[in-house]
Amino acid sequence: MERRDARGHYEELAAEYDEHWVYGPHYVPWMSGRIAEALRLTPTDRIADVGCGTGLFAREVANQLKPRHPILCVDPSEAMLRQLGTPPPADLSPVVASAEDIAEGRTRLPYERLDAMWLKESVHHVADPAHTLRGLADRLTLGGRLLVVMLPATIQYPLFEAALARFEELQPDPAVIEGHLRAAGLEAGLSHVEHELRIDRDKYLGMVRSRYMSLLSTFSDSEIDKGIEEMRLAHPEPVLAFPDRFAFILGRRCGESE
Repeated sequence: MERRDARGHYEELAAEYDEHWVYGPHYVPWMSGRIAEALRLTPTDRIADVGCGTGLFAREVANQLKPRHPILCVDPSEAMLRQLGTPPPADLSPVVASAEDIAEGRTRLPYERLDAMWLKESVHHVADPAHTLRGLADRLTLGGRLLVVMLPATIQYPLFEAALARFEELQPDPAVIEGHLRAAGLEAGLSHVEHELRIDRDKYLGMVRSRYMSLLSTFSDSEIDKGIEEMRLAHPEPVLAFPDRFAFILGRRCGESE
């Protein structure tokens, strides 16, 4: 299978991305709170959200944290970053770059070193995770933290069977990502968080039709139509309830904070 054109997918989805990802009023605050808690963020930290998309979670973290330094919103898609606003909020600073650009030093950041960074559901877009995560780890201060948030190797989403099978085929193993962080010289650990999603069935079917997950961009229009019909038959209930489980892989550069 050819590698997905992730950048093109998100360029097309940018204008309606937030609509698809805000499952309900509690989801973004919940996830943002878990990210801030896992990273032990403080207002004085220099922070980056790598692969931030439209900045959904960076915006909420900033609202909760009130950072003294703008959170860097790093994404290769200018269309996604434009959703931050013109101009963006004072506590968010857009950076047009990929994770690889930051890891390789091809894009210079406003901060020489970072106290904390996270990658939420973006590590699977990285061609060489081991190399890229090592480069990102090198951007950390002593005591700096790097958090990878990702779906586990299997999910319980109410998708059609072919999509679930393809997800398992493409999704990296969180344990392997943990190993990459250790190999990069970080103290690393793996944990999980879970949140129940409740979403109107017709809304969710519309999200699938719009290919809200990059995984769905690997299916043709006819395959999506067939999959949606399969989902309609399998889930006649008007509201879908299912667990959204995430692996949190946290790495910390040994030493006292600078």
